[in-house]
Amino acid sequence: MMGVLDFLSGIVKPITDLIDSLVTTDKEKKELSNELVRIENQFLSKALEYESKLLDSQSRIVEAEAKGQSWPQRNWRPITMLTFLVLVVCDSFGFLKFRLSNEAWILLQIGLGGYVVGRTGEKIVEKIKRPS
Repeated sequence: MMGVLDFLSGIVKPITDLIDSLVTTDKEKKELSNELVRIENQFLSKALEYESKLLDSQSRIVEAEAKGQSWPQRNWRPITMLTFLVLVVCDSFGFLKFRLSNEAWILLQIGLGGYVVGRTGEKIVEKIKRPS
């Protein structure tokens, strides 16, 4: 999400500077600036909506895996993450003949992120569904 915000501010700043240099009256500057803020807010709203849908779909995938009928379907992600944990520990202590590549670390972050987000989503959904 920070990448989107950085991208958005990277676009808005030059436009704001351009408005300041081209527009002569304060009223025109204020109108254009307000319109730019409105557009920026719409874009940010769409980005947040997309992010929310992405997290929701990731959560549903993990939930479906956890409730799956077969043992491999329910357990492949935890087994994979435990395998990566062993590799990380071995790499940290220099037990491996090779160093883990950056891609392996990225894969670990994605895997753990998906698992944590999914489990968090499951717990939130359970609390919402449970009558008070």
